[in-house]
Amino acid sequence: MQATLKSTIRFEGRGLHSGKDTLMSVHPAAAGFGIWFHRTDITDRDAMIPALYDAVDEKPLCTRIVNEAGVAVLTIEHIMAALVGCGVNNALVELNGPEVPILDGCSASFVREIVAKGIQPQSAPLHAIEILKEVRVEDNGATAALSPAGALEIDFQIEFADAAIGAQQKSLKMANGTFVRELSDSRTFCRKSDIDMMHANGLALGGTYKNAVVVDGDDVLSPGGLRHEDEAVRHKMLDALGDLALAGAPILGRYTGVRAGHALTNRLLRKLFATPDAFRIVTCSDSQLRHLPGVGVKVADLAEVA
Repeated sequence: MQATLKSTIRFEGRGLHSGKDTLMSVHPAAAGFGIWFHRTDITDRDAMIPALYDAVDEKPLCTRIVNEAGVAVLTIEHIMAALVGCGVNNALVELNGPEVPILDGCSASFVREIVAKGIQPQSAPLHAIEILKEVRVEDNGATAALSPAGALEIDFQIEFADAAIGAQQKSLKMANGTFVRELSDSRTFCRKSDIDMMHANGLALGGTYKNAVVVDGDDVLSPGGLRHEDEAVRHKMLDALGDLALAGAPILGRYTGVRAGHALTNRLLRKLFATPDAFRIVTCSDSQLRHLPGVGVKVADLAEVA
């Protein structure tokens, strides 16, 4: 069955790329509503934006959605991962600025509030996207693919020249609570040279050592160091879960990413939906429901989150 929040949750913080302070509220929504974003600071045109793959306006550093009126919200991937990772299918996200607050660079703060307030089951069947055959996209040595599996699995590989990151690989079945325990506290990461270049060009204006893991060669510059030895690849998996949520329904299949990013995952979803024989829409059975990412999440799961 579908689910929403039991009550509204609220956040306040600066956007990573815009540098603007934003108030954000996530409200319960009726069954079948899906997930929508609403810019409350826009009053002269349509300010509702669907959290769907075909609303994505491709950007290299984050996921940005935009409606036909040109109203956009960026950096939605962390709140999307938190919602799907906690089993929320229906919600209205309202914010008075252009970007979701980055907070500490991961999904943990969102998850804590969602779990603390609770999830409300809704008496409506839940439909899922079952992958029937492999779909793959490639770009300059990076690949992203979806292939058949009984429930959502994510496998990711990265490789960076900086020794503080290096080559990392991780594979997880995303069933009941795995996201909360294994991925939700893993922060976005970047190289110091990239931050310096972005700041010089007026980008990543809200980025600090407190909301990202910043590395410089062998060194981790962020206070407290890493939360996990492989925090970088875990964060890429977090991002992938949030971007896959833009399919509009849970995916029953295996996602494999090799040096993939937001843009490539979006291209993968576009190719999937342009390949009708690669998937089918199914009504989740009890067995399938039990293996969805958010089913079975408990307050105790938060004990393992930084």
